[in-house]
Amino acid sequence: MALQISGPVFRIDKFAVPAEALPAFMKRLRWIDQALAALPGCRQNCVMTERSGSEFNVATLVEWASPEAMAAARAQISRHYAEEGFDPTEFMKRLGVRADMGLFAGV
Repeated sequence: MALQISGPVFRIDKFAVPAEALPAFMKRLRWIDQALAALPGCRQNCVMTERSGSEFNVATLVEWASPEAMAAARAQISRHYAEEGFDPTEFMKRLGVRADMGLFAGV
């Protein structure tokens, strides 16, 4: 049985970023952080980092007011990426970034 989500949703992503790739990765992450914060329904947006040997662990948490707000934001960001010719998957692959991304609902 699928869980029906009617309240806030949380996007929590964790990235393992090689130290040499951190400046380029953080530049892109700062852009997306600012873009998301300006969109309707974004309640909070946090970026956290920790050093782990030769890598950095970067975690992001975005709280959306509803699944609909998150879907609208995703569509807007996807349009921007298409106009810019930016491919997030290729970008992370080129930098050697490993990602673990998830969508969570409050219970």
